[in-house]
Amino acid sequence: MSAVSDRLPTFPWDKLEPFKATAAAHPGGIVDLSVGTPVDPVPDLIQKALVAAADSPGYPTVWGTPELRDALVAWCERRLGARDFTHRNVLPVVGSKELVAWLPTQLGLGPGDRVAYPRLAYPTYEVGARLARADHVSYDTETFAAAAAGTDLDPVGLKLLWLNSPSNPTGRVLSLQELTRIVAWAREHGILVFSDECYIELGWEADPVSVLHPDVCGGSYEGIVSVHSLSKRSNLAGYRSAFLAGDSAVLGDLLQIRKHGGMMTSAPTQAATVAALSDDTHVQEQRARYTARRTALQDALLAHGFRIEHSEASLYLWATRDEPCWDTVAHLADLGILVAPGDFYGPAGDKFVRVALTATDERVGAAVARLT
Repeated sequence: MSAVSDRLPTFPWDKLEPFKATAAAHPGGIVDLSVGTPVDPVPDLIQKALVAAADSPGYPTVWGTPELRDALVAWCERRLGARDFTHRNVLPVVGSKELVAWLPTQLGLGPGDRVAYPRLAYPTYEVGARLARADHVSYDTETFAAAAAGTDLDPVGLKLLWLNSPSNPTGRVLSLQELTRIVAWAREHGILVFSDECYIELGWEADPVSVLHPDVCGGSYEGIVSVHSLSKRSNLAGYRSAFLAGDSAVLGDLLQIRKHGGMMTSAPTQAATVAALSDDTHVQEQRARYTARRTALQDALLAHGFRIEHSEASLYLWATRDEPCWDTVAHLADLGILVAPGDFYGPAGDKFVRVALTATDERVGAAVARLT
């Protein structure tokens, strides 16, 4: 068996530690905009649902309670425009990162199989392929989504195609037309599509569309699955609440594998998820907080000489000063502001930084003051 270091890349966040120390030494304290982890309180109705389910001595089921599956189906129909959904079209998972990292393995992929993901992307897509010892390849989202979808991506041996809209890190949103072309191309070549839509509730200058929308998939979910998380929309990163929706055959196979693996969402988390998906008010309230922070940070970065690309959705600003990203990281660290270097997400990001909106109003205000 090969060493872990041979199978996996270096964990990128370890490289930020010296810059974190520099930022922390600022007289006004660090403003950490490097990680997209929620800082606002878990809504009260969700906390109450969790507490009410605290006396759960028995094992939960991998499939989830009927109440949870009802809530997942209802949300997909209400929010994503899905039609004719049933309990077989949804599956809870223990946070979306676990799913991304282990999906190729659970699908039975291995040497000779290929996994594709955007060239600017969440690093765990590559990690998942590496864990399965499958081959991995990245593609240019804009070229791939153009009218001749797929022309820059060889379909031979390609078993899993990751989409990410809205994108982490760039905030780019695939249009309905782009998604439709990609889904049609993947179906033509028998390629399974998994669409990471964890930021779909956070569109600012665009209205993100799901691959499950009938105008995209034609009313059939064959060969497509979307991935959703409550971490960002409901501040539930600590609860590890996420789910899959789409092709019932694919989810049925994953269900059997996950049963054997004991991959169960805790019973209190299932109850909290029901409460969270049944309420839209707290989502709008959280959106308002992020809108204010986004506007303040965007204006400050522009005034400081940055250019911002895409960023029409998600919880990040994709910003550049047209210099090596680590120079930008160092410059901002001297101001007590920590951001993520763009090359964490692929070589194409080597002149960008990702600036998260996930800091308190007070810390965002401090960052704005230092930038302006």
